[in-house]
Amino acid sequence: MEETQTVIRDRSLLVVDDVSVRFRGIMALNGVSFDVAPRQIVGLIGPNGAGKTTLFNCLSRLYDCSRGQIFLDGQALLATPRHRIAEVGIGRTFQNLALFRTMTVLDNVLMGRHCRTRSGFLSDGLRMPRVAREERASKDKAFELIAFLDLETVVDRCVSDLPFGTQKRVELARALASEPRLLLLDEPACGLNHEEVNELGDLIQDIRDRLDVTVLLVEHHMSLVMSISDKVVALNFGRKIAEGTPTEVQQHPEVVQAYLGSSH
Repeated sequence: MEETQTVIRDRSLLVVDDVSVRFRGIMALNGVSFDVAPRQIVGLIGPNGAGKTTLFNCLSRLYDCSRGQIFLDGQALLATPRHRIAEVGIGRTFQNLALFRTMTVLDNVLMGRHCRTRSGFLSDGLRMPRVAREERASKDKAFELIAFLDLETVVDRCVSDLPFGTQKRVELARALASEPRLLLLDEPACGLNHEEVNELGDLIQDIRDRLDVTVLLVEHHMSLVMSISDKVVALNFGRKIAEGTPTEVQQHPEVVQAYLGSSH
């Protein structure tokens, strides 16, 4: 068994191993296990209350697990301090936008570079050469992402003045600014219109292909998940009920029952 797990960890970027989370008497996650290979797009689906966001909060260390382990590229993630999650290679967007609304697009994206800089209070105050180099590198990376996400025309605008769909792209740029190996997207299509959802699907695939980022996606928009995912994991009541290709998971009896009810 141990040898098998080692093989899985060797070929996977992310391994979720028997993860359980209990909130007092409620079992939010119950023995969930799956793995994500490098450069995969994996969809995580399930009805409301299935445990999807709870799992995301475990991956980003906002919640502790009652049982189980999580490995990122072979490293035990649960031993990593919360403030180092971005540094070890995990970026995240949120279902409810978590932007600095009174700051500009550029300043929001630059905030995502914080984990990739090494200057401190003293070096900043003395304006040491390293500080200037880091600032230039951070701005270069920020402008690269702003161009990639078609945000050049609003780069100096306050994010609170922007349409919702544009704010979504700003949050995505900020998450990518930390140069993640694993990108967690929590309901990225929420609030978008049909055209924006189609564009989002193309964008997520571009992020994987052009930026070499692995993506774990929580989404209720089933056509988006099924059209771009290499693999889908389905949860219900905190338990994994299916895992496989989009076609396999769509046809799985427990998934059909979870979404449509037992009469179907």
